[in-house]
Amino acid sequence: MVEIVQKIKDEFELAFSQVKDKASLMNLKSEYVGKSGKIGLILKSLKDADVETKQQVGKDSNLLKGEVEQMITEKIKSFELEEINKNLEKKKIDISLRSSLQDKGLSSAGFHPVSAIQREIEDIFVSMGFDILDGPHIEDDYHNFEALNIPANHPARDMQDTFWFKDMKHLLRTHTSSIQVRGMESKQPPFKFVGPGKVFRCEATDASHEMVFHQLEGMMVGENISVANLIYFMKTLLSEIFKKETNVRLRPGFFPFVEPGFELDIECLICGGKGCSVCKQSGWVELLPCGMVHPNVLKYGNIDTSKYNGFAFGLGLDRLVMMRYGIDDIRNLHSGDLRFVSQFAEF
Repeated sequence: MVEIVQKIKDEFELAFSQVKDKASLMNLKSEYVGKSGKIGLILKSLKDADVETKQQVGKDSNLLKGEVEQMITEKIKSFELEEINKNLEKKKIDISLRSSLQDKGLSSAGFHPVSAIQREIEDIFVSMGFDILDGPHIEDDYHNFEALNIPANHPARDMQDTFWFKDMKHLLRTHTSSIQVRGMESKQPPFKFVGPGKVFRCEATDASHEMVFHQLEGMMVGENISVANLIYFMKTLLSEIFKKETNVRLRPGFFPFVEPGFELDIECLICGGKGCSVCKQSGWVELLPCGMVHPNVLKYGNIDTSKYNGFAFGLGLDRLVMMRYGIDDIRNLHSGDLRFVSQFAEF
């Protein structure tokens, strides 16, 4: 009878290898492990066998039954996954292809200009060896303020007009600098990374300010990092984005998480430096707060300040888009007006 178990196993494996669909598989399951299946019949036939045969054949039959059931279960999952993928492929719309859109009766599509420039900037930084990190929109006080050298009652908190939750412990992040904190928690120096994302501040809106906007935070930490490294990477970034040398200036700026801190301004590309509503008639647009990372911030990240230092910066993506495409009002970027967004559709 031991030979019978092996024979049934060989028969099943041959039949299993030839199954092409779920219906055939269910029939095979019924044939071998159903109530009147071949393996069940072996067990029923043992009633008149001797004890040794019952033990051996019973053990082999039960093992075979388990193997058969497992193989069938895995095959069923495979068929179901294949069916799901086929259905998804049928319903898929590739919004980046003109022909696909026309087939579905759609007229235009493409990336939002902020998304497009974010992807471009990410590619630029990746080419310079930076990692891309992300972080949550809802932050806690520690990651958004305290670990960035902004303790409770620090005046810098009032500068950011924060959206707090009722528990006063959580908030909508006011800057992507919180990604820096999480990056330091997960990495060991030397490292360099950028973290793009949406941020929120309770501000009055005008041509160059919004309550919801986009930033891209960056940080580089290693040995003997200087302001020269910061300037090099920023100049490289801007020349790649605007495809030309761009006039910039550094002004002293106060940010609790950097020391010394700077404001990097870019000559207004809307008016060519002559003065307009975007640059508030100054000829310059505040684009990039930056500086050398404050030692207290590095200590919060468990980084040895006697060995390592670094720079950090925060890039305003919305204002960069405005400079790139000559947009004179930031509110257009968040209006939801498809007529505006469709101007940037690329196929």
